[in-house]
Amino acid sequence: MTDVPIVLATWNHGVPATERALAELTRGATAVDAAERGVMVVEADCPDRSVGLQGWPDRDGIVTLDAAIMDDTGRSGAVACVRGVAHPIALARRVMDRTPHALIVGPGAEDFARAEGLFTGTRPLDAVQDAAWKDWLRERQYRPRANSENHDTIGMLVRDATARLAASCTTSGLAWKMHGRVGDSPLVGAGLFVDPKAGAAVCTGLGEVVMRKLTSCIAVERMRAGASPAQACREALQRLIESGPLDANVQVGLIVLARDGTHAAGALQRGFTYALGTPGGVALHEAIAVA
Repeated sequence: MTDVPIVLATWNHGVPATERALAELTRGATAVDAAERGVMVVEADCPDRSVGLQGWPDRDGIVTLDAAIMDDTGRSGAVACVRGVAHPIALARRVMDRTPHALIVGPGAEDFARAEGLFTGTRPLDAVQDAAWKDWLRERQYRPRANSENHDTIGMLVRDATARLAASCTTSGLAWKMHGRVGDSPLVGAGLFVDPKAGAAVCTGLGEVVMRKLTSCIAVERMRAGASPAQACREALQRLIESGPLDANVQVGLIVLARDGTHAAGALQRGFTYALGTPGGVALHEAIAVA
């Protein structure tokens, strides 16, 4: 698959994100540019309310966002627990390009957003968010549900026509999380990982499971050791199963892209969908379950 651009993105909302990333590649954008601009589509409009300022709030009624981006030179940038930023992936890119840091969080990230002209301002919950939050307050219980809005991070992998690689993740995190909770999405090696020789991987699902086992890094390291994307995907997910026991409702999805353009996807259980885009078009697929 030499010289063929390819994009993978998590969940149904990965389709418009992938279409945007492919359009950017067609116009000559780099892999990292496409990875940033592709997921911005979902940050701006996420029907399942798991990404961006329209995402479900935490248990205090506050929407906080996490995002990360990484390229195949080893550079990365991330923000976490940030408020009032419509495009946290753009802020993560600025962290990568304009600071000596890899991760900036909370009020410090918001101050940086103001300095970069990316702070769009905090606002009250909209009517849908407010009604859902008040409904949750009646019981104040969190029960993970596989493939639900609690786990629908948008993660993206991009390979451009010059075989350069990049990855991105952005999310509003778990619905009804404790204020200040950060998941795997902004953590290099957990939510995403890129290696210049082997390839790249992105995770989605229950972040606490992923971040404790560095699932994206494991998948990429398996490819570095010679495994195919399918083998790497299966082995990384199997590592989660072996570390168990896992709750029956826990879902983790994984997309993997090798340097040569070969790719794979898998999940702990059925229901994880992902978009695959090539110059021939974009299609939605369901990943193979390993559990």
